[in-house]
Amino acid sequence: MRQVMALQALHPDWLIPDWPAPAGVRAVFTTRAGGVSAPPFDSMNLGDHVGDLPGRVAENRALLQSATGARTVFLSQVHGARVLALDAATPDGQLADACVTAQRQVACTVMVADCLPVLLTTEDGHVVAAAHAGWRGLAGSGEPGGQGVLESVYKSFRALSSVGIEQEAIKTIAWLGPCIGPTAFEVGPEVKAAFEAVLPGAGRLFAQSGESGKHLADLPGLARLRLQAMGITQIYGNDGSAPWCTVTHPSRFFSHRRDAGVPGNGFGTTGRMAACIWRT
Repeated sequence: MRQVMALQALHPDWLIPDWPAPAGVRAVFTTRAGGVSAPPFDSMNLGDHVGDLPGRVAENRALLQSATGARTVFLSQVHGARVLALDAATPDGQLADACVTAQRQVACTVMVADCLPVLLTTEDGHVVAAAHAGWRGLAGSGEPGGQGVLESVYKSFRALSSVGIEQEAIKTIAWLGPCIGPTAFEVGPEVKAAFEAVLPGAGRLFAQSGESGKHLADLPGLARLRLQAMGITQIYGNDGSAPWCTVTHPSRFFSHRRDAGVPGNGFGTTGRMAACIWRT
């Protein structure tokens, strides 16, 4: 995983996507580093729903906003497919798992701690979007017609773009951030079945695990497959290799699944990282 030179004022441990984003589009993925929270939320926890002290979360969010120079809008994520169009007046805490904007200095922001963050931009840089893709949102589990969060955000993304619908896909660039890796994401047969029902070829992205009836799922691979099915071929970032796995890098990434097993943490007690994209 290549990390390019950081933008000014961003913490050196945060990831800057290595992708051909147009001039005027900026993006960042935060890590555990650079904040003020105490263990087990050390230190750049951005989640206000995980048990951290509210004042420290607020300070961390203020640090991120200062570093990006953009208004970072935080969603209340529910593993669904709802998309929110953002402007400068959009309040934090709206129920959605993806967001899109054509306005400048407004950062589309999603929080993760094993789920996959997906950032999108048009080649001309006029529209940007971010999506929180856990397996339910990615598969469209419980959504009408099995439409997942990536299909939903792309529909909203395309509506804001000035590019024609048929040409839009090849003029869209996607970046996948760190998430739970394919050697760590053990799932039941219902997860495999959910993807196979809506996504041709999904079965090959599930490997047998050591436990009977279980599979190891390749979450970034499934996201790439869904994006390609929509005609998006310019896909960068997480390729499923070891450096991108949130579970296996405890000093750098928060992980809901890993930290759930830490004595004294309680189930799933861990911080949240953020992926942000904005127009300057």
